[in-house]
Amino acid sequence: MITRKELKGKIQTVLGPIEPEALGRTLMHEHVLCDIRPPATRSDNDLGPEITLENVWQMNYGHGLKRTGRKYMLDLEDLATREVAMMKHDGGDAIVELTCGGLSPDPKGLQRIAAGTGVHLVMGCGYYVNDYQDPRNHGRAVDDFAAEMIGQILDGAWGTDVRAGMIGEIGCQAPWTDTEKRVMQAAFVAAQETGAAINVHPGRDPDQPQEVADFAKAAGFPTERLVISHIDRTIFDEPRLLKLADSGVTVEFDLFGQEASYYGLSDIDMPNDATRLRLIRALIAAGHLDRVVISHDICYRTRLASFGGHGYGHIFRNVVPMMTRRGYSDDEIDAILVHNPRRLLTFV
Repeated sequence: MITRKELKGKIQTVLGPIEPEALGRTLMHEHVLCDIRPPATRSDNDLGPEITLENVWQMNYGHGLKRTGRKYMLDLEDLATREVAMMKHDGGDAIVELTCGGLSPDPKGLQRIAAGTGVHLVMGCGYYVNDYQDPRNHGRAVDDFAAEMIGQILDGAWGTDVRAGMIGEIGCQAPWTDTEKRVMQAAFVAAQETGAAINVHPGRDPDQPQEVADFAKAAGFPTERLVISHIDRTIFDEPRLLKLADSGVTVEFDLFGQEASYYGLSDIDMPNDATRLRLIRALIAAGHLDRVVISHDICYRTRLASFGGHGYGHIFRNVVPMMTRRGYSDDEIDAILVHNPRRLLTFV
């Protein structure tokens, strides 16, 4: 067990606390070991075709090849270790791994990967969206959820002694369910009790991130300790984006590497990396450089380099040079990849 006093001013990785200065370029939202198959499909032993060079594009594009359960399983630890090591070679130093309740977290596996690669892994805790939760959760009270999250940070998570370093990704839908609201309220309590920051998975409605920010404010939770994920599949206009940043939350563009307009989970035109950088530039121009973090949110095998995807190194290998070409200064790049993550991951 660790105490809040011992955590204050530190960043908690799966191998233990570190000084903030030890954290370099950081991906703020990834999955390394995860199962994002909808729970109702997990008993289906037919995982569909193996992933090959001939079908990987079609799997990612979404049409045809419907029975592709293995695409959604990041359960190959040796391969995950190799992929994380490749990221380190490309210039990355740390990953925030937000596989929480409902997504088959594997704390001991993360610990082995961190030890084997030298990459700092910060683990999340709490619960994903309503339909991924254990049915028993729908009857649980806020205090019960909060006590569990506090224990995951101070004692160990998911039946292990591996401790979480961030709360999230806390799942929301649009409209928000009662269970999801109770989990969010519990996250606020756990964050106040431990000093951790929170990452939120918002519903797929352009006004839902603002709803989360307003919900936090109404609860008295400091919005500067709140990260809202998946902005690039949720908000597409600058006025909404700037209003959200004005509320004090950190906005996370975490689908870098998804370059196709196709997005199978809602009827949107997915932006590409160039568009993401233009929206981030608008935030910086409005004075919100300290409100931006980035990542890939890899949760499919087909996005790993081993299966023909971009891998965890894409931002360091491809996006950072693009940022430089497009006029981002070294200080701006360091703020987004180093200083903002350090501030958010440091316990207060």
